[in-house]
This record gives sequence, structure tokens and C-alpha cells, in this order.
Amino acid sequence: MFESFCLLIFHKTVGFLKKIYIYAILEISFIRSWSVLAKENTKKPKNILLIIISVIMAIAVIVTGLNILSVQNLMEKGNTYKKVAYENQLIPEKDENGNWYFTTDGDFKVMHITDVHIGGGFLSKTFDEKALNVVALMVTKEKPDLLIVTGDVAFPVPYTAGTFNNYSGAKAFANLMESLGVYWDVTFGNHDSEAYTYFDREDVAALYGSGEFEHCLFQAGPKDVDGYGNHTIEVKNSKGIITQAMILIDSQAYIEDNIIESIKGTYDNIHVNQVEWYESEIKRLNDENSKTIKAIQGDVNGGLFKDYGTVKTQAFFHIPLVEMDDAWNEFKENDYKDTEDFEYVEGLIGETGRQVCCAYGEDALFEKMLELGSTQAIHNGHDHVNNTTFKYKGITFSYGYSVDYFAYSGIDKLGSQRGCTIITSKPDTTFSIDKYNLYSDRYDLEDFTREEVTMQFEDVTYQVNVE
Repeated sequence: MFESFCLLIFHKTVGFLKKIYIYAILEISFIRSWSVLAKENTKKPKNILLIIISVIMAIAVIVTGLNILSVQNLMEKGNTYKKVAYENQLIPEKDENGNWYFTTDGDFKVMHITDVHIGGGFLSKTFDEKALNVVALMVTKEKPDLLIVTGDVAFPVPYTAGTFNNYSGAKAFANLMESLGVYWDVTFGNHDSEAYTYFDREDVAALYGSGEFEHCLFQAGPKDVDGYGNHTIEVKNSKGIITQAMILIDSQAYIEDNIIESIKGTYDNIHVNQVEWYESEIKRLNDENSKTIKAIQGDVNGGLFKDYGTVKTQAFFHIPLVEMDDAWNEFKENDYKDTEDFEYVEGLIGETGRQVCCAYGEDALFEKMLELGSTQAIHNGHDHVNNTTFKYKGITFSYGYSVDYFAYSGIDKLGSQRGCTIITSKPDTTFSIDKYNLYSDRYDLEDFTREEVTMQFEDVTYQVNVE
């Protein structure tokens, strides 16, 4: 497995070196022409160029070797963690349509983390190991039925990670989860594939959905719907009634797929056909429950249909909706007091500048959620130091705790933003959200260590002072 992975990276690196070689040949041709026109000796610039090309190629080979070793070390690190000890682990199954579902008459526990940011290169090795360690620590403590990561598993930024290879972070995380033996799923973030990375979204989706990772429930989703990873996971009771469903959506990345938009951070919206897909999924879930309830009680009038006719859902994606920004601004402009539409629950906004980095356009997803009355909560990431939860127009918005150790400068030494969210879905369709900081006593486990950090938001209420 690892050998084939290295071979793949080798071929990608060879392709990259070929580009350098072609560029160098063009450079040589240009300088030769310039030298002839200037009536200068061509040997000296030729020799200099050959030296430059040799140095570039040598550096590329060294960096590739270091990165391959770093990935191997991350894999070995992941293998050192013990399987999580469950008393009775729920095992998912697939229905006739290929959708995953769990069966339980008890509570269903989802652990939500976000923005793990594994660089996967030789420059990020220390940070990557810390990220894997704390994920293993929290998963071991919480023993979730399902772990969901709302994007940015990988962070292959070359000047900080030392690599363009976004497979490395994805592979290291997947390997860790398989070692832990915990069922998991993921939505894509803007950094999971960039314009400059070796692999695009389709490639990474193929990796997650390859079947190589037994506990990975990721599905690429319908081919006629934009993005990768639009899919649903259901929770059913022993009667076959759906009591809760998790809807995972690809929130896209940038308005245009190029490096300039990536640098500018012009984030895209959830597309029209994704909203249409969401609506069709809610209809499918409702129809399935209606059919099941009718088979149990003979009709769909009252009884079980009253509680389960409209399937309750939780939505997971990376980039926050525009409505999250609108809601928080409404709260802020009302002197941090609740309004008719806004109800504060907990947490804060820790970002400065653009405090909620939502999409730059508008989409109809939130309006469709209100119309259909199915989605109880929206869980997202993207803004690493935001962790607030609030209700807006009856729907809960919840920022997940991030893991990130190096995407934000100096964030490895800070701790208020790092932890996880536990979403408990109950058999009667109600749910609860509990957030736990990594550095609380809750995660004082014997086989794990945690670094000393500064809890930077201990004296902050609602949001940091940006005046």
C-alpha cells in the first residue's frame, strides 16, 4: 500500500521536474539568443544555467525524499494508536440505494471536528504529529458512533508544509482513523484541493471512496450534482423508521479555480443543483418514512407519522452560509442581546477582520431549509478561532472546534479554539450539542500528552474586540 503511494508521488514529481526541464530549456534558448545578439560568449551563461538547473533538480529530489519519509513517519505514527474500546459499537449497513445507515433505539453520538490541517510535508511534520495525537486523544475519550470532519483535513501549502501533495494529509488522517477503528466521514474544505496541488477534488474523493479504508463512510455523491461528497447518512430505529439523518454537502472552494482567487479568499457558494439535491434528499427521506410508518400502523394519519413524518436532519459542510454572518451582525448590532430571530447559546467569534468568512454570493440553501422544516442544525468550520453556537430563525448554527496547529501563525501555542463538538441525536428526534475544549480535565488520559498553551479567550465575551 505505502509502496504504491510512493510510486504515485514519484510519478507526480517526475512530471513536475519535466516542467522545470522544459522551462529551463526555454530559458537557455532565450539567453543564447540574447547572447548572440550581444556578441558575447555563450559558454558562460550556458554553464551558469546548467548549474542552476542541476541545483533546482537536486533540491527537488531532496525535498521529494524528505516528504516521502515524512509521510511514512506519519503513517507509522498513526499505527501506534490503539483501537478505541467500545462496549457495543454500532455497525453501519447500506440500503438498496447504496446509502449508509445505522440502527439503534438509543442515542446516536456524532463527534464533530474541523480544520485538522495536516500539511503532509517535511516542514509540517511536528505540527502534523500533534494534530494526529489530539484527534486520537479526543476520539479515544468520546467513543463516537460517527466522526465527521467538516473540511480542510489537508493543508498542502508549499511554503509552510514543504509540499504540493494533498494526498499525504488525507492519507495520514484516514490511516489514523483505521487504526482507531472508528467510523468516520468528511466534507471537503477549500484547502483539501487547491489550484496548485497535485490532486484535485475528484482524486481525493476517489481515495476516500476507494474501499481501502473500512471505516470511511464517504461517498462522492451523484455525478450530476456539483461538488464531491454530497451524501446522506441515516439513523434508524429497530422498526426501520429514520429518526435522524446527517446531510453532508460540498460547500465548494473559490469562485474561480485559480491561485489568485485562493489568495484573495473569494469563497464560492453552495450551487443551485446542490440545493435541488438537498430538497430531493429530504423528499426521499420523508417518503421512505411514510412508507415504513404506513406498513406499521396502516396509514399516515397521526401516530408515528406525527413525530417522524418529516425526517429531522443535521447539515455538515465547511464554509459558513451568508446567513451565519447576517445573524451574528444582527446580534452584534442589538448590543449582544437576543432578537426575535436570534437566540444566543454559547461560544464566541474569535476571528478579527472578516469575522465570519462566508461565501461572497447568495444561495438558496437556508431558505430551502426553512421551507422544508427538516434541518435542525448546521455544523461548519473554516474560521479556526470561532466556536459559537446560536439559533437563527429556528435553526441552530454551530461552529466546530478546530484542530489546526500551523495554518494560523502561532496557533500551536494557543488553546481556546481547539477541541471537539458532541452532537447527540435522540430516538425521539430531539438533539443536543455539547462542546469540549481539548485542554479541559475531560481529556486528561493516561496514554496521551497535551502541550502547554495560552488560553487566549478566557476574558472574551461574545467576540474579540476589533475596534
